Amino acid sequence: MKTLIINAHPDFNNEQSFSLKLENMFIEKYQKVFTNNKLEIINLYDIEIPQVTQQQLLNTWDKQRHKQSLTPEEQHLAQLSKKLLEQFKGAQRIVIVTPLHNFNITSKMKDYMDNIMLARETFKYTKEGSVGLMTDNYKALLLQASGSIYTNDDRYTPLDFSYRYLKEMFENIMGFDKFYVVRAEGTAILPEEEVMQKASQNLDIAFEEFYK
Repeated sequence: MKTLIINAHPDFNNEQSFSLKLENMFIEKYQKVFTNNKLEIINLYDIEIPQVTQQQLLNTWDKQRHKQSLTPEEQHLAQLSKKLLEQFKGAQRIVIVTPLHNFNITSKMKDYMDNIMLARETFKYTKEGSVGLMTDNYKALLLQASGSIYTNDDRYTPLDFSYRYLKEMFENIMGFDKFYVVRAEGTAILPEEEVMQKASQNLDIAFEEFYK
């Protein structure tokens, strides 16, 4: 099965980034288990992603809905969005690599979500409410780094909007079988060795379930 890694870190090439260290840890484990498989990796801050603005997707979608001709720029945006959607739907395993930015996902990750969360493509509306369409053995894994710790059931726990938002969108709205998370947390207050050792242990557990 195809695995797509989505790196949503603005500084995606920074070797000191704990997000990148998580990604590298995942890739190393993947290559040991699936020796003949290739990973597909996209860095959101290194590609053009159409945005939901009046000048971009809103106007393009409106023209498409009314069967009006698109300008060359609008055609370009429509093709980019279509390519992102097809790539996403073509991978049964999605890995999201990101830092926790101000308690939420990064801006480019939100732009990406706006391109793949489309009615009649990844979910549909019914009289009883929305129904997910990504139900054919799709799973997602969030590799998230954070300076603080968000799993101690204290004031920080409900502020992890990144995990909560993505989990609900993938499982509840798009219908993914499962949404996992592996954290490198406390990077600003704990020794790196301690942070990464715990992350490695949690990845071992999640990885087995992810590909079961």
